[in-house]
Amino acid sequence: MTSGEGNPNRDHWQARARQVARRVNLGWWLDSLSAPLLIVAMLTACGLLLMRREISAIQQWKLIAAASAAVILPAVACLAWACRKFENPEQSLVRIEAAMRMRNSLTSATAGVTPWPKPLKQVDAGLTWQWPRLLVPPVGALALLAGGLFIPISISPKDTPPTHEEPQAWKQLSSELDKLTKEEVVDEKYLEDTRKRLNELKAQEEEQWFSHSSLEATDSLKKSHRAETDRIERELGRAEKALNNIEKNAGAASQAEKNRMIDEFDQALQGLQNGAMKPNPKLLEQLKGLDLKDMAKLNPEQMEQLRESLKKNQSAMKDGKGEGGGEDWSDELLAGDDDQSGNGNGHGEGDGKGNGNGQGGVDRGPGHVPGVLGAAKDAVETGQLTGLQANDVSHATPGDLLELQDGEHDVDHSPSSISAGGSTEATGKGGERVWRDSLDPAEQRTLKRFFE
Repeated sequence: MTSGEGNPNRDHWQARARQVARRVNLGWWLDSLSAPLLIVAMLTACGLLLMRREISAIQQWKLIAAASAAVILPAVACLAWACRKFENPEQSLVRIEAAMRMRNSLTSATAGVTPWPKPLKQVDAGLTWQWPRLLVPPVGALALLAGGLFIPISISPKDTPPTHEEPQAWKQLSSELDKLTKEEVVDEKYLEDTRKRLNELKAQEEEQWFSHSSLEATDSLKKSHRAETDRIERELGRAEKALNNIEKNAGAASQAEKNRMIDEFDQALQGLQNGAMKPNPKLLEQLKGLDLKDMAKLNPEQMEQLRESLKKNQSAMKDGKGEGGGEDWSDELLAGDDDQSGNGNGHGEGDGKGNGNGQGGVDRGPGHVPGVLGAAKDAVETGQLTGLQANDVSHATPGDLLELQDGEHDVDHSPSSISAGGSTEATGKGGERVWRDSLDPAEQRTLKRFFE
């Protein structure tokens, strides 16, 4: 049978040759892929574990896609590398006839020299799959990737950048501003300006919060605010005391005394209007609207209500300082009672009876009373110090003093003897005698030369 179109024998053997070629080429590809696949799978598994540990919100399909890409890329690269060793169907025909000992019948039929052999049910190309060598790398790679995808792992805590604790002075100042805003005792414009300056300090980079310039600006802002708070508190107290004196002494006081009390109130009112911080605008308008020149027309109820408002605002200002407000203790020592007129010669008169602290002044005395720091405590009578004598020495420890005695030195008054050579011989006693007599002449000479 000659070769030609539609030759079933030729088609049979060429189909067999293509099957053998595919097996050979697959073997070459898997052999070149074994080592790279294990390495890539190991690295990919480590990468998947790190991603799952560090990125808690990552989706599972993204991890699977990453693992697939990590396998596909080396597979394509190894396929391109193995193409150089691939076998074509003609070479597979030679492999078949060599394995089956067909004596070049397939090669001759391909060249058209002889007809194609009859088809055989069993075609042996001499190839055998080495399953352990073939399956271990893919199975190992699959196990590594599965471990990277599904092994339970704890999520790493987020490494948030360290946040610096803001200066304590900022917290205190912010708290004081919040209290003053809540109590509504200060003009809002001052509070807004102070908060703006504080926010400018907070807007700095965290590394600059504790720099010298930042701390200096913070200290300046804090001192300025405290000074304004103390000023408003002090002037509110002066205004309240002035109104109290006016209300109680308006009928009995002389015109000069009335003018003095009015001047005190005007000075306190002027002090409230000066400076950056100003009291509640409504309270300030009420104080400005008072006509103290005609005291007879003053409404006692309105005066009492105004005094209570002043006290309330003063207390709110004091509480608004917060912790570490820095109150001056000297103001408390020199401050008078709420019910004292303060007029006198420096000793003060409470309710005009002289039993309270005065207010003091340049034309009067300091106004304070003796004993402002409290009554002096009685001295403790210690009595005469006497020693205790312990006769029981059974519990004495080394170093305890048992007794003291007066004594005299024990002086040896016996005369020294004269030796035959005329020299004075002092025999010595105790340790001296042992020391001198225990050395032979050579040792004595050596000691003499050493200590000369």
